[in-house]
Amino acid sequence: MSENAMPACNIFNVTFTRIIVIMKWQKKEKAVELIVRSIGLISVIILLLIASFLFKEAFQIFYKAGVLKVIFGTAWYPTSDPPDFGMFPLIMGTLAVTILTAIIAIPLGLATAVYIAEIAHYRVKEFLKPLIEMLASFPSVVLGFFGIVIIAPFLSNWLSPILSEKLPEILKSTNMPFISTTLADFCYNNLFIASGLNITTAALMLTVRAIPVVASIAEDALTAVPRTYREASYSLGAGKWETIWKVVIPASVSGLSVAVILGIGTIVGETMIVLMVAGGAAVVPHWMFDAARPMPAAIAAEMAEAPYQSLHYHALFGVGAILFIFTFILSLISDFISKKYRAVRIGEKV
Repeated sequence: MSENAMPACNIFNVTFTRIIVIMKWQKKEKAVELIVRSIGLISVIILLLIASFLFKEAFQIFYKAGVLKVIFGTAWYPTSDPPDFGMFPLIMGTLAVTILTAIIAIPLGLATAVYIAEIAHYRVKEFLKPLIEMLASFPSVVLGFFGIVIIAPFLSNWLSPILSEKLPEILKSTNMPFISTTLADFCYNNLFIASGLNITTAALMLTVRAIPVVASIAEDALTAVPRTYREASYSLGAGKWETIWKVVIPASVSGLSVAVILGIGTIVGETMIVLMVAGGAAVVPHWMFDAARPMPAAIAAEMAEAPYQSLHYHALFGVGAILFIFTFILSLISDFISKKYRAVRIGEKV
Protein backbone atom coordinates (compact mmCIF):
# COMPACT_ATOMS: atom_id res chain seq x y z
CA MET A 1 0.00 0.00 0.00
CA SER A 2 1.39 3.43 -0.94
CA GLU A 3 2.22 6.13 1.60
CA ASN A 4 -0.54 8.44 0.23
CA ALA A 5 -3.19 5.77 0.76
CA MET A 6 -2.44 5.35 4.50
CA PRO A 7 -3.59 8.84 5.62
CA ALA A 8 -6.74 8.53 3.51
CA CYS A 9 -7.52 5.19 5.13
CA ASN A 10 -6.96 6.65 8.61
CA ILE A 11 -9.23 9.61 7.84
CA PHE A 12 -11.93 7.23 6.65
CA ASN A 13 -11.66 5.14 9.82
CA VAL A 14 -11.87 8.21 12.09
CA THR A 15 -14.84 9.61 10.17
CA PHE A 16 -16.64 6.29 10.25
CA THR A 17 -16.01 5.98 14.01
CA ARG A 18 -17.39 9.48 14.61
CA ILE A 19 -20.49 8.65 12.59
CA ILE A 20 -21.04 5.52 14.69
CA VAL A 21 -20.66 7.53 17.93
CA ILE A 22 -23.07 10.21 16.70
CA MET A 23 -25.63 7.59 15.70
CA LYS A 24 -25.36 5.98 19.14
CA TRP A 25 -25.90 9.35 20.85
CA GLN A 26 -28.86 10.07 18.59
CA LYS A 27 -30.41 6.73 19.53
CA LYS A 28 -29.87 7.48 23.22
CA GLU A 29 -31.41 10.94 22.85
CA LYS A 30 -34.41 9.51 21.06
CA ALA A 31 -34.80 6.87 23.76
CA VAL A 32 -34.64 9.49 26.52
CA GLU A 33 -37.08 11.69 24.62
CA LEU A 34 -39.44 8.75 24.21
CA ILE A 35 -39.23 7.96 27.93
CA VAL A 36 -39.90 11.58 28.91
CA ARG A 37 -42.82 11.86 26.51
CA SER A 38 -44.25 8.57 27.79
CA ILE A 39 -44.03 9.72 31.40
CA GLY A 40 -45.75 12.99 30.52
CA LEU A 41 -48.46 11.17 28.60
CA ILE A 42 -48.99 8.74 31.48
CA SER A 43 -49.31 11.67 33.90
CA VAL A 44 -51.94 13.30 31.70
CA ILE A 45 -53.84 10.02 31.34
CA ILE A 46 -53.81 9.44 35.11
CA LEU A 47 -55.08 12.99 35.71
CA LEU A 48 -57.87 12.50 33.18
CA LEU A 49 -58.84 9.18 34.74
CA ILE A 50 -58.97 10.72 38.21
CA ALA A 51 -61.02 13.65 36.93
CA SER A 52 -63.40 11.40 35.02
CA PHE A 53 -63.95 9.14 38.04
CA LEU A 54 -64.44 12.16 40.30
CA PHE A 55 -67.02 13.84 38.07
CA LYS A 56 -68.73 10.53 37.31
CA GLU A 57 -69.35 9.92 41.02
CA ALA A 58 -70.29 13.57 41.60
CA PHE A 59 -72.81 13.64 38.73
CA GLN A 60 -75.43 11.74 40.72
CA ILE A 61 -75.80 14.39 43.45
CA PHE A 62 -76.05 17.27 40.98
CA TYR A 63 -78.51 15.34 38.81
CA LYS A 64 -80.81 14.19 41.63
CA ALA A 65 -80.64 17.22 43.94
CA GLY A 66 -80.14 19.97 41.35
CA VAL A 67 -77.00 21.98 40.60
CA LEU A 68 -78.23 25.32 41.99
CA LYS A 69 -79.74 23.74 45.09
CA VAL A 70 -76.52 21.89 45.85
CA ILE A 71 -74.10 24.75 45.21
CA PHE A 72 -76.16 27.57 46.75
CA GLY A 73 -78.00 25.61 49.42
CA THR A 74 -77.23 26.87 52.92
CA ALA A 75 -77.93 23.67 54.85
CA TRP A 76 -75.45 20.80 54.96
CA TYR A 77 -77.18 17.95 56.82
CA PRO A 78 -76.37 14.84 54.76
CA THR A 79 -77.49 12.36 57.45
CA SER A 80 -80.83 13.95 58.34
CA ASP A 81 -84.20 12.74 57.06
CA PRO A 82 -84.69 14.17 54.48
CA PRO A 83 -81.04 15.04 53.90
CA ASP A 84 -79.80 18.48 52.84
CA PHE A 85 -76.75 18.76 50.62
CA GLY A 86 -76.24 22.52 50.41
CA MET A 87 -72.52 23.04 49.81
CA PHE A 88 -72.55 26.82 50.12
CA PRO A 89 -71.38 26.77 53.79
CA LEU A 90 -68.46 24.52 52.83
CA ILE A 91 -67.52 26.74 49.89
CA MET A 92 -67.72 29.90 51.98
CA GLY A 93 -65.75 28.27 54.78
CA THR A 94 -63.00 27.41 52.29
CA LEU A 95 -63.01 30.94 50.86
CA ALA A 96 -62.97 32.55 54.31
CA VAL A 97 -60.01 30.50 55.52
CA THR A 98 -58.18 30.98 52.21
CA ILE A 99 -58.67 34.76 52.07
CA LEU A 100 -57.65 35.34 55.70
CA THR A 101 -54.61 33.10 55.31
CA ALA A 102 -53.62 34.82 52.06
CA ILE A 103 -53.86 38.24 53.72
CA ILE A 104 -51.38 37.08 56.36
CA ALA A 105 -49.15 34.65 54.47
CA ILE A 106 -48.58 36.36 51.12
CA PRO A 107 -47.06 39.62 52.46
CA LEU A 108 -44.94 37.69 54.97
CA GLY A 109 -43.81 35.20 52.33
CA LEU A 110 -42.89 37.88 49.80
CA ALA A 111 -41.14 39.99 52.45
CA THR A 112 -39.16 36.92 53.54
CA ALA A 113 -38.15 36.26 49.94
CA VAL A 114 -37.02 39.87 49.42
CA TYR A 115 -34.99 39.78 52.64
CA ILE A 116 -33.26 36.52 51.77
CA ALA A 117 -32.58 37.40 48.13
CA GLU A 118 -31.67 41.08 48.38
CA ILE A 119 -30.84 42.12 51.94
CA ALA A 120 -29.56 39.25 54.09
CA HIS A 121 -25.85 38.53 54.46
CA TYR A 122 -24.77 35.42 52.59
CA ARG A 123 -24.21 33.54 55.85
CA VAL A 124 -27.69 34.44 57.05
CA LYS A 125 -29.06 33.40 53.65
CA GLU A 126 -27.32 30.03 53.86
CA PHE A 127 -29.02 29.47 57.21
CA LEU A 128 -32.50 30.81 56.40
CA LYS A 129 -32.97 29.27 52.95
CA PRO A 130 -32.73 25.61 54.10
CA LEU A 131 -34.78 26.44 57.20
CA ILE A 132 -37.62 27.89 55.11
CA GLU A 133 -37.56 24.90 52.76
CA MET A 134 -37.58 22.53 55.74
CA LEU A 135 -40.73 24.19 57.08
CA ALA A 136 -42.48 23.32 53.81
CA SER A 137 -42.14 19.63 54.66
CA PHE A 138 -43.36 20.04 58.25
CA PRO A 139 -46.17 17.54 59.01
CA SER A 140 -49.63 19.09 58.85
CA VAL A 141 -50.87 17.02 61.78
CA VAL A 142 -48.18 18.54 64.01
CA LEU A 143 -49.27 22.05 63.04
CA GLY A 144 -52.89 21.10 63.72
CA PHE A 145 -51.98 19.64 67.10
CA PHE A 146 -50.03 22.81 67.95
CA GLY A 147 -53.07 24.87 67.00
CA ILE A 148 -55.35 22.82 69.25
CA VAL A 149 -53.03 22.79 72.25
CA ILE A 150 -51.45 26.26 72.10
CA ILE A 151 -53.17 28.71 69.74
CA ALA A 152 -56.83 27.85 70.45
CA PRO A 153 -56.56 28.18 74.28
CA PHE A 154 -54.55 31.38 73.87
CA LEU A 155 -57.24 32.96 71.69
CA SER A 156 -60.22 31.95 73.84
CA ASN A 157 -58.70 32.26 77.34
CA TRP A 158 -56.24 35.12 76.98
CA LEU A 159 -56.87 37.21 73.88
CA SER A 160 -60.69 37.20 74.05
CA PRO A 161 -60.96 38.89 77.51
CA ILE A 162 -58.50 41.56 76.40
CA LEU A 163 -60.27 42.35 73.12
CA SER A 164 -63.90 42.05 74.28
CA GLU A 165 -63.68 43.35 77.87
CA LYS A 166 -60.59 45.39 78.68
CA LEU A 167 -60.25 47.11 75.29
CA PRO A 168 -63.87 48.41 75.24
CA GLU A 169 -63.39 49.81 78.76
CA ILE A 170 -60.24 51.63 77.67
CA LEU A 171 -62.00 53.02 74.60
CA LYS A 172 -65.03 54.19 76.63
CA SER A 173 -62.79 55.94 79.12
CA THR A 174 -61.48 58.22 76.35
CA ASN A 175 -64.92 59.95 76.11
CA MET A 176 -64.30 60.62 72.42
CA PRO A 177 -67.46 60.56 70.24
CA PHE A 178 -66.68 57.76 67.80
CA ILE A 179 -64.09 55.83 69.80
CA SER A 180 -65.97 55.64 73.10
CA THR A 181 -69.27 54.62 71.50
CA THR A 182 -69.21 52.93 68.09
CA LEU A 183 -65.70 51.45 68.23
CA ALA A 184 -66.10 50.30 71.84
CA ASP A 185 -69.41 48.60 71.05
CA PHE A 186 -67.87 46.93 68.00
CA CYS A 187 -65.07 45.47 70.11
CA TYR A 188 -67.50 44.31 72.78
CA ASN A 189 -69.89 42.64 70.31
CA ASN A 190 -67.49 41.22 67.71
CA LEU A 191 -64.17 40.48 69.38
CA PHE A 192 -65.45 37.91 71.85
CA ILE A 193 -63.98 34.52 70.95
CA ALA A 194 -66.38 31.79 72.01
CA SER A 195 -64.14 28.96 70.85
CA GLY A 196 -60.47 28.89 69.94
CA LEU A 197 -61.21 26.48 67.09
CA ASN A 198 -62.19 28.94 64.40
CA ILE A 199 -61.19 30.51 61.09
CA THR A 200 -58.45 32.64 62.65
CA THR A 201 -56.73 29.67 64.27
CA ALA A 202 -56.87 27.77 60.99
CA ALA A 203 -55.50 30.78 59.13
CA LEU A 204 -52.58 31.16 61.54
CA MET A 205 -51.62 27.50 61.17
CA LEU A 206 -52.06 27.59 57.40
CA THR A 207 -49.84 30.67 57.31
CA VAL A 208 -47.00 28.57 58.71
CA ARG A 209 -47.76 26.08 55.94
CA ALA A 210 -47.99 28.61 53.10
CA ILE A 211 -45.09 30.97 53.89
CA PRO A 212 -42.35 28.45 52.93
CA VAL A 213 -44.03 27.78 49.57
CA VAL A 214 -44.41 31.47 48.73
CA ALA A 215 -41.00 32.47 50.07
CA SER A 216 -39.06 29.67 48.36
CA ILE A 217 -40.54 30.21 44.88
CA ALA A 218 -40.42 34.02 45.18
CA GLU A 219 -36.80 33.94 46.34
CA ASP A 220 -35.83 31.87 43.30
CA ALA A 221 -37.63 34.39 41.06
CA LEU A 222 -35.82 37.35 42.64
CA THR A 223 -32.45 35.62 42.46
CA ALA A 224 -32.99 34.88 38.76
CA VAL A 225 -33.08 38.62 37.92
CA PRO A 226 -29.79 39.44 36.14
CA ARG A 227 -27.23 41.28 38.25
CA THR A 228 -26.77 43.81 35.43
CA TYR A 229 -30.24 45.21 36.24
CA ARG A 230 -29.15 46.07 39.76
CA GLU A 231 -25.82 47.47 38.65
CA ALA A 232 -27.49 49.69 36.04
CA SER A 233 -29.91 50.99 38.67
CA TYR A 234 -27.11 51.74 41.14
CA SER A 235 -25.10 53.50 38.43
CA LEU A 236 -28.03 55.85 37.84
CA GLY A 237 -28.01 56.84 41.50
CA ALA A 238 -30.83 54.66 42.83
CA GLY A 239 -30.62 53.32 46.36
CA LYS A 240 -31.01 49.72 47.45
CA TRP A 241 -34.71 49.91 48.32
CA GLU A 242 -35.51 51.91 45.19
CA THR A 243 -33.71 49.27 43.12
CA ILE A 244 -35.60 46.46 44.81
CA TRP A 245 -39.00 48.14 44.46
CA LYS A 246 -38.67 49.61 40.96
CA VAL A 247 -36.27 47.22 39.22
CA VAL A 248 -35.99 43.78 40.80
CA ILE A 249 -39.63 43.21 41.71
CA PRO A 250 -41.04 44.31 38.31
CA ALA A 251 -38.48 42.11 36.56
CA SER A 252 -39.53 39.08 38.61
CA VAL A 253 -43.30 39.67 38.52
CA SER A 254 -43.85 36.36 36.71
CA GLY A 255 -42.21 34.24 39.39
CA LEU A 256 -43.73 36.27 42.21
CA SER A 257 -47.23 35.83 40.77
CA VAL A 258 -46.71 32.09 40.42
CA ALA A 259 -45.46 31.94 44.02
CA VAL A 260 -48.59 33.70 45.27
CA ILE A 261 -50.98 31.49 43.29
CA LEU A 262 -49.23 28.26 44.26
CA GLY A 263 -49.31 29.43 47.87
CA ILE A 264 -53.06 29.95 47.60
CA GLY A 265 -53.37 26.51 46.02
CA THR A 266 -51.54 25.03 49.01
CA ILE A 267 -53.99 26.76 51.34
CA VAL A 268 -57.08 25.60 49.44
CA GLY A 269 -56.00 21.96 49.33
CA GLU A 270 -54.76 21.62 52.91
CA THR A 271 -56.83 19.07 54.82
CA MET A 272 -55.47 18.04 58.20
CA ILE A 273 -54.99 21.53 59.64
CA VAL A 274 -58.50 22.77 58.82
CA LEU A 275 -59.96 19.46 59.95
CA MET A 276 -58.36 19.86 63.37
CA VAL A 277 -58.62 23.59 64.13
CA ALA A 278 -61.28 25.23 61.92
CA GLY A 279 -64.13 24.26 64.26
CA GLY A 280 -66.01 21.84 62.00
CA ALA A 281 -69.27 23.85 61.89
CA ALA A 282 -71.03 23.48 58.52
CA VAL A 283 -72.51 26.98 58.60
CA VAL A 284 -71.79 30.11 56.59
CA PRO A 285 -69.16 32.09 58.54
CA HIS A 286 -69.79 35.80 59.05
CA TRP A 287 -66.74 36.80 61.09
CA MET A 288 -63.09 35.83 61.45
CA PHE A 289 -63.70 34.19 64.85
CA ASP A 290 -66.55 31.97 63.62
CA ALA A 291 -66.10 28.23 63.23
CA ALA A 292 -66.22 26.78 59.72
CA ARG A 293 -65.92 23.51 57.83
CA PRO A 294 -63.86 23.92 54.64
CA MET A 295 -64.36 21.46 51.82
CA PRO A 296 -61.25 19.31 52.43
CA ALA A 297 -62.24 18.94 56.11
CA ALA A 298 -65.76 17.83 55.15
CA ILE A 299 -64.43 15.13 52.82
CA ALA A 300 -61.91 13.85 55.36
CA ALA A 301 -64.37 13.86 58.26
CA GLU A 302 -67.37 12.28 56.53
CA MET A 303 -66.12 9.93 53.83
CA ALA A 304 -65.61 7.04 56.27
CA GLU A 305 -69.21 7.41 57.52
CA ALA A 306 -70.92 7.74 54.15
CA PRO A 307 -72.51 4.48 52.90
CA TYR A 308 -71.16 3.33 49.56
CA GLN A 309 -73.11 4.70 46.55
CA SER A 310 -75.44 6.70 48.81
CA LEU A 311 -76.36 10.32 48.12
CA HIS A 312 -74.04 11.33 50.95
CA TYR A 313 -71.26 9.42 49.23
CA HIS A 314 -71.92 11.17 45.91
CA ALA A 315 -72.27 14.54 47.67
CA LEU A 316 -68.74 14.22 49.06
CA PHE A 317 -67.50 13.49 45.56
CA GLY A 318 -69.37 16.62 44.50
CA VAL A 319 -67.45 18.60 47.10
CA GLY A 320 -64.26 17.07 45.74
CA ALA A 321 -65.24 18.04 42.20
CA ILE A 322 -65.74 21.68 43.21
CA LEU A 323 -62.41 21.65 45.04
CA PHE A 324 -60.77 20.11 41.95
CA ILE A 325 -62.19 22.93 39.80
CA PHE A 326 -60.84 25.54 42.23
CA THR A 327 -57.32 24.14 42.19
CA PHE A 328 -57.43 23.56 38.43
CA ILE A 329 -58.39 27.19 37.83
CA LEU A 330 -55.53 28.33 40.08
CA SER A 331 -53.12 26.17 38.07
CA LEU A 332 -54.39 27.67 34.79
CA ILE A 333 -53.99 31.19 36.16
CA SER A 334 -50.47 30.38 37.33
CA ASP A 335 -49.52 28.99 33.93
CA PHE A 336 -51.08 31.96 32.12
CA ILE A 337 -49.24 34.53 34.23
CA SER A 338 -45.98 32.63 33.92
CA LYS A 339 -46.21 32.63 30.12
CA LYS A 340 -47.49 36.20 29.80
CA TYR A 341 -44.77 37.81 31.88
CA ARG A 342 -41.93 35.46 31.02
CA ALA A 343 -40.31 37.97 28.68
CA VAL A 344 -40.92 41.06 30.80
CA ARG A 345 -38.02 43.46 30.97
CA ILE A 346 -37.67 46.74 32.75
CA GLY A 347 -39.39 49.53 30.83
CA GLU A 348 -41.49 47.25 28.65
CA LYS A 349 -45.22 47.77 28.50
CA VAL A 350 -47.17 44.60 29.20
